[in-house]
Amino acid sequence: MAILKVARLGHPVLRMKAKPLSRSDIKGRDVQQFVDDMVETMRDYHGVGLAAPQVHASYRVIVIEEQEASEDGTRPAVPLTVLINPMLGPAGDQTTEDWEGCLSIPDLRGKVPRWASTSVRAFDRQGREVAFEARDFLARVIQHEVDHLDGVVFLDRMKDMSTLTFLQEYARYWKDGEE
Repeated sequence: MAILKVARLGHPVLRMKAKPLSRSDIKGRDVQQFVDDMVETMRDYHGVGLAAPQVHASYRVIVIEEQEASEDGTRPAVPLTVLINPMLGPAGDQTTEDWEGCLSIPDLRGKVPRWASTSVRAFDRQGREVAFEARDFLARVIQHEVDHLDGVVFLDRMKDMSTLTFLQEYARYWKDGEE
């Protein structure tokens, strides 16, 4: 396995629409190795999600994992999830606004509106079809990563740029709900 270089905002790959993979491609050795490398990279960078364009590959592949739940319960543990060619839709009318950051936009956070729950259809890493509904934190992470597959970053979704903050100021002024 290898740790891949993460593309940062400004690199053209982050603004391109990624290409879908065929089932035969998904099962191939190259894609399987790439998924392993994505997982290792996400873990090394301490991320909870990573999309293929973030590691300079124009494929519709995302990986997600949160190994431990937060003490306050806002970030539940999420088992390793690999979604290939994901398609999303709202699973209800409710939207929420919460903080997001991105490995491709280091040291910045901002509040982003998202669907509170989303329906997900995709292939897993074995090429099997999966369908499920994601809520709250997992729904937010999936939407964030799928945006990368369409050339969208969280800054594009922000409604109020006054919440855009450096990570150090986020920890100092915003993290504990002091607005």
